[in-house]
Amino acid sequence: MTSSETELISILDASDSGSDTATMQKQGAKSLPETLPILGLSDIVFFPGMVAPLLVDTAQSIRLIDDVVGGDRFLGLFLQHKPETENPVLDDLHKVGCAARVLKMLKFPDNTVRVLVEGLRRVEIDKVESSEPYLKAKTTHLKDLEEESLELTALTRHAHQQFQEIINLSPAISDQVKIAVLNTEKPSKLSDLIAANLNISLAERQDLLSTTSVQERFKKLSPLLSRELEVLSIGSKIQKEVAESMSKSQRDYFLREQIRVIQKELGETDPNQVEIENLRQQVEENNLPEEPKKVALKELDRLQAIPPAAAEYTVTRNYLDWIVNLPWNKGTEDQINLATARKLLDEHHHGLDKVKERLLEFLAVIKLKHSLKGPILCLVGPPGVGKTSLGRSVAEALGRKFIRIALGGMRDEAEIRGHRRTYVGALPGRILQAIRRVESNNPVILLDEIDKVGSDFRGDPASALLEVLDPQQNSTFTDHYLDLPFDLSKVMFITTANWMDPVHPALRDRLEIIELPSYTLSEKIQITRRHLIPRQLEEHGVKPKLVKIPDTTIARLIQDYTREAGLRQLEREIAALVRKAARKYAEEQVKHPPLVIKAADLHDYLGIARFHQETAENISECGIATGLAWTPVGGSILFIEATKMPGKGALILTGSLGDVMKESAQTALSYLRSQSKSLGIPLTELEKTDIHIHVPAGATPKDGPSAGITMTMALASLFTGRRVRSDVAMTGEISLRGRVLPVGGIKEKVLAASRSRIKELILPELNQKDWTEVPEEVRERMKVHFVRHIADALPFALRNK
Repeated sequence: MTSSETELISILDASDSGSDTATMQKQGAKSLPETLPILGLSDIVFFPGMVAPLLVDTAQSIRLIDDVVGGDRFLGLFLQHKPETENPVLDDLHKVGCAARVLKMLKFPDNTVRVLVEGLRRVEIDKVESSEPYLKAKTTHLKDLEEESLELTALTRHAHQQFQEIINLSPAISDQVKIAVLNTEKPSKLSDLIAANLNISLAERQDLLSTTSVQERFKKLSPLLSRELEVLSIGSKIQKEVAESMSKSQRDYFLREQIRVIQKELGETDPNQVEIENLRQQVEENNLPEEPKKVALKELDRLQAIPPAAAEYTVTRNYLDWIVNLPWNKGTEDQINLATARKLLDEHHHGLDKVKERLLEFLAVIKLKHSLKGPILCLVGPPGVGKTSLGRSVAEALGRKFIRIALGGMRDEAEIRGHRRTYVGALPGRILQAIRRVESNNPVILLDEIDKVGSDFRGDPASALLEVLDPQQNSTFTDHYLDLPFDLSKVMFITTANWMDPVHPALRDRLEIIELPSYTLSEKIQITRRHLIPRQLEEHGVKPKLVKIPDTTIARLIQDYTREAGLRQLEREIAALVRKAARKYAEEQVKHPPLVIKAADLHDYLGIARFHQETAENISECGIATGLAWTPVGGSILFIEATKMPGKGALILTGSLGDVMKESAQTALSYLRSQSKSLGIPLTELEKTDIHIHVPAGATPKDGPSAGITMTMALASLFTGRRVRSDVAMTGEISLRGRVLPVGGIKEKVLAASRSRIKELILPELNQKDWTEVPEEVRERMKVHFVRHIADALPFALRNK
């Protein structure tokens, strides 16, 4: 199936280069073979002498074009009965078409081909020669039957005159066609030229192409030309009337003003005046502050003087609507009961004791002080640990309305401050839109994903948030659209983030950061038992007594099918189990309820385990050590690999390492070289040996100093020939003197080690204070060695030969 890509490009054989084109056409017609490849057309009829582009998009048609261009460039163009047919056969095509020659071909990246084709002469299909790989048929040349007569001359002149009138009324017809019409005298070519450029249907075009008698062709063209001429005349008349009506607009305005005055004298109601009076009444009743009220009354006076048909009327009307409907002095009364709040937080969130304590302290201060000018809370933690739901619980405990604003991907400052009223379709920012939506001036607004805010040429939303989140400034927050101060000091803002590094330093300074840690295995089991399973059973229409999932199954599900700090993937896996159970009940496969899903059955329900525990039990070679890393989605373990080979003493580092991590590797090597004798590490002929350090997962960028001790142990293992212990993981920055320095993210790293079944840890001595934040159940299972120096860590990390 082939379609025309644009309108007709030109009609050759009678324009500026008419003689050259005519010569080419005659030469092509003389050498035209009887058997032609047949190309079906979906939305265009080709006439002799016509040049137009075609879009070819099916594989069969593209193959045909390739063969034609590689051969004699001749093909037959026939209109299809149905445009949607992709690979037409003989019965799908009209009998009469046009033999043509491909002038140019262009291939495009979207697997389509554009060709420029020139029509040569009318042909009729006699019989099909072959249908694979595309249609080929034997054709017969249909000659134009042109006998000179007075009637043909009269018909030709009449058609020429009518088409000239159409050209004058239709600006869409190109200058090239106009020139061609003036220089075409032969009746057969004039009829084809008119048929190709007249605005008629495909069926009418095909009928004209199938007509070989030139005189008969002009008889069919005559009513079509008259119809098109009449349509264009009516269109021209309509345009003239529209222009005249535009000039009447001022007269109509004065008439409307006279009608308004007459209605006023008669005591009749003006709808616009009624609307203005309603707005004025709302201004008085809504108890607006002094400045907004003053501006609203001034804008009402302006609105009364503006004609309703003017564009400024709508702009002013919308502005007044925003002023009147904002809750300037309308809020909800706090109902703070700390015992109820504690109960509510415990019901909705398991664990997170320190986070709950801080939130309850925050609520206690509000209860005593009866005001909110305090810190802005920022809940920071991996995805899926309950940051957003904590904000909703705080709003419920306060008895306030809650609304969430997603900041992820926001790049326009106007999203916060709004657009100025001079712009078409201007609106206030999302802060004021949210306040109007909840109809309260003291809601709880959760600014979600504050670390995902971007910036570009339209401004920096993070800078606009500086005023919003500053308790000392937001009492006079001014939106660009409203251009009036609005008091945001009564609004309780809570923000969330996965990590704080991308947050603007000035914005970070305004936030009180509350970190939400990763959940431990026991916490995940309890949350699954209390919240996830009941919720999924309810959502899938399964009664709780029909499906039982034991704790052993939940533990296996967490360890083998999820690898996350939060709970989202776990809930998806629970949903998959419940769906399988629901299907069993729907198909009546369960004979003895309840259906108990055992740990051994998880393979049948969810397939093979998606994760294997990446523990150092796999370490069977020297030069490999297990480290601990922190990521925005929680902690993880990583292997650091080192090897040596003959070379020139170069240090090769791979694995998408950042500058800080590369410096840690260089520091580790320098320390071991300088202390080789005291540590008993042989470093003979090091200048003739290249050392290669690699950190797997090479597509993931890695940086930071905390892998320094791990790199040191990997290199020490490589040089001494002693393997690193399989059950030991470590983290810590190192100095050139061998000191082990403190690092961050200890809790997340330890939890990751626990998930990976690591039994012993090597941590910096200065991180002992962070060990107390690790859940007690994890501390009881793991043995930790706090070290001050590299020499202290070597006995714990390396095996004896």
